[in-house]
Parts: sequence; structure tokens; C-alpha cells
Amino acid sequence: MGAVGLNFGSPTSGQGFDVIATVGQIVTNLQLVEKPWKDQLTALQSKDTALSSLGTQLSALTSDLQALTDFNGTMAYKTGSSSNTDVLHLSSASANAVAGTHTVVVQNLAQVSTAATDAVKATDAIAGSITFKIGTGEWKTVHVGDASTDSTIAGLSAAINNASLGVTASVLTNADGTARLSLVSKTDGSAGQITIADSTNNPTSPTNLSDTTTADTNANLGLAVIQNGIDATMKVDGVSVISASNNVTNAIPGVTFQLLSTGTTDQNATPPSIQVVIDNDTSSIESAVAKFVTDYNAAIKAINSQEGKDSSGNPEPLYGTGVAAQIQEGLLTAVSASFGTSAINSVIALGIKASSTADGTITLDADKLTSALNGNFDQVVSLFQDSGSFGSSFMDTLESLGTNTAAGGAIALALKENRSQESTLNDNISRQESLIDTQKIRLTTELNLANQILQAIPEQINQVSEMYSAITGYNRNQNG
Repeated sequence: MGAVGLNFGSPTSGQGFDVIATVGQIVTNLQLVEKPWKDQLTALQSKDTALSSLGTQLSALTSDLQALTDFNGTMAYKTGSSSNTDVLHLSSASANAVAGTHTVVVQNLAQVSTAATDAVKATDAIAGSITFKIGTGEWKTVHVGDASTDSTIAGLSAAINNASLGVTASVLTNADGTARLSLVSKTDGSAGQITIADSTNNPTSPTNLSDTTTADTNANLGLAVIQNGIDATMKVDGVSVISASNNVTNAIPGVTFQLLSTGTTDQNATPPSIQVVIDNDTSSIESAVAKFVTDYNAAIKAINSQEGKDSSGNPEPLYGTGVAAQIQEGLLTAVSASFGTSAINSVIALGIKASSTADGTITLDADKLTSALNGNFDQVVSLFQDSGSFGSSFMDTLESLGTNTAAGGAIALALKENRSQESTLNDNISRQESLIDTQKIRLTTELNLANQILQAIPEQINQVSEMYSAITGYNRNQNG
């Protein structure tokens, strides 16, 4: 601990000394005790940063692997194509779809049932009511002016929509300014057939619409069904399939496609056969494997960088620590393991091998991976997704090395140990600072008192001199 000196000149000068500066020097000396603790704390915090960074890289590697090991992940992705996109457009193929080729013959398209009135002037007053039903449902009646709407064609449209009766009502305006009420069923196919009530099919409440401004030539404003609801029919691999919608989801498991036409304008002609091909999305798998390789190499390089010294010649934070060696060994062992005797029993069979730099990184032969996916797709899936194979084994390794505290990850345990030491060091520093604060207060009080005494000495000397002169007459002013 360094010495602290007091600079106050001659003791009788009354100059005193700088209490604040003196106390500051003493506090600085007392704080030297904390330096080893703070140095150790800084080193531990640098280790924490390096460990957390490695943990982030292992988490990225875990996410990459999960995309390949998840039963509904990248391995399950499918692609599809249609031999005639003017007839059939393939919308999607889910994980449930099975790779293969299907033959589809579109016999007729689905239609949505619609109805409409005659054209009337948009401002004409409309009276009466409309009664209709959807499919085999109940009859529904809407009176003109329902829901406080105007008694016009637009008012009737609004009343129907406000009543939520299974149709969408709208007003179609013609070039001459006249308008028609249009009804479109919200239910696809035959199940959504609109039936307009009349005196025959619903005599108790038939439709009764009239234009009270301009007489209409047809009863009920000519409200009639324009288009019947029809189901789409097709043959899929020779089996008849019916769909209420042209957006077909029930024909090929896991596959959704849209029917656009029958492929012929001649109703008597046989519709053409359309080939629908469902295949495994090997392109996405190749990208996922490439990302795994890239992130694996990033983790290995990060570990390698901790094995030396920085640009200033100081050891890296994890230099010589067991956890860095543990992570490195764990990754190298996991990536080089083999499983079983099948053709695809390790990542080497996928074109993944150690790089020529011999630094623990790996390389990917994209052509070999493509060949494996095209020739042994099921075995590639098994390598990543079977219990006890590469995917599950590597995932276990990542759990044992990473930041998962519950799994006892090496990084998690190292961070926990560091934080325990950091807590002890911070407690030591806090206690020392508390002690210094107490001593600082005491020293300030004592040195202020001493300073006051020093500053008062000249005055005390003068008083003594005056008393001496008074007693002895020495130095007395002769004219006094």
C-alpha cells in the first residue's frame, strides 16, 4: 500500500492542508485491495461473453438440425407439378403427401348457385318481400326495408346481407343506370343451391317483389336462379371423386389443386388426362444440410480461435479451459459417427467429410448429396429421424454441450460456476467499498479537525506572545 504525505508547509504558517486530496489518496490506497478481485471479475466476464457466443452458435446448429429431424420439417416438404396448368393448377402439397404420379380427368367444374332480378331504376321504390333457401335448409324471408334500410334495390340488398342468410347480396349497375339485385350462395356446389320461394314450392310465404315506381313486366321483379350449384366431378387414378369446390382438397391426400377447365370445349369429347406429379423437395433439404455444415464450421472456428492469443499477445478468454476442449471433442465425435450397415449410415455418405485444413471443419459435396437424396431418400430420412441414428445422437450431443441448464449443458454449467465466483467477488468488492466509505467519513472528520488546529496555530502563537509581552514588558510598544 502506498504512503500518503501531508503537505502543509511550516507548522506555524497556518496554511493547513488539502483534506479532500489527502482523503482521496488514502481511499485510492485502500482500493488497491480490490484490484485482484476486479481483475479476476473482468477475466470471468470475458469468459462469460465467449461462452455465451459459443452457446448462440450451438443454438443455431440445433435449429438447423431440428429442421432435418422434425417429422413435419424440411424432410417432409413436397413439390408438385401439373402436366396442363390450364386445366389443373397445383396449389400445395403438405407433409402428408406421398411422392408419386397421379392421373386426373376433370369431367366438369363446380359452380356456385346465383340468382338475380330484372333491371330496375336504382331510385325506384321496391315493395314486398323475398323468400329463399339454401340447399335443404329452412326458408328465409326478408321484407323490403328490413333493418331500417331504404325501400330500394340497394336497401333490399343491405337487408339481406344484414340478416346473414347464407348468400351475398349485391347491386349490379348497368351502363344505362339501371340496377339488378344479385344473390350468390356462400356454399359451394350443389349443397349451396338457391331456391326462390313461389306459390308452388312455398305457398305460405312466396316471394312477392314489385317496383311501385315503374311497373315491371315480370312478377317478383323477375327474380330467378341464374346458375345452379353444381359439384365438380373428376376421376383420380380411375376413381370417381366429387368436390363441392374447384379448390380440391379431398382427391389426393395432402395435395390441394384448383380446377380451371375440363380441357375441352366439346361436351361430347373425352376430357384429357392430366398428370399430377408429387415429389420430395430435395432442393430445400440440400439447402438445410448446407446451412448445417456452414453453422457447424462457424462453431468449430469459434472454438479454434479460443485456443491461442489475441493481437496483443494476451490469452483468449477460454484458452486452456476444459469446456472449450469438451465442446470441440463433442462436435468432432458426433459428426464423424456412423450408424448401422445401410448405404446411408453416416454423413460421409451425404458428401460431408473433414476439410483438408485439418482444423476440425467439414466440407459438403453437393453432387453426392443430390445423388443420395435421389437414390436413397428413405435412408437419408432415417439417418436424420430414426431413434438412435445421426440426427437424434447429434441432438443429444448439442444438448449436453449447450446452454440448456436442465440438460446439464457444458456451457450452462460453466456459466453457472463463473456466476457463482462473480457473486463472491462482487460481495468482496461491495464489503471493501462499504468499509472504505466508513473510513472515508471518519478520516474526513479527523483530518478536518487536524486541519482546523493547524490553521489556528498562528492565532494561538499571537495570543501567547501578547500574554508574554503583557507579563514581561518585552516587545511592548514604547509609545503605548
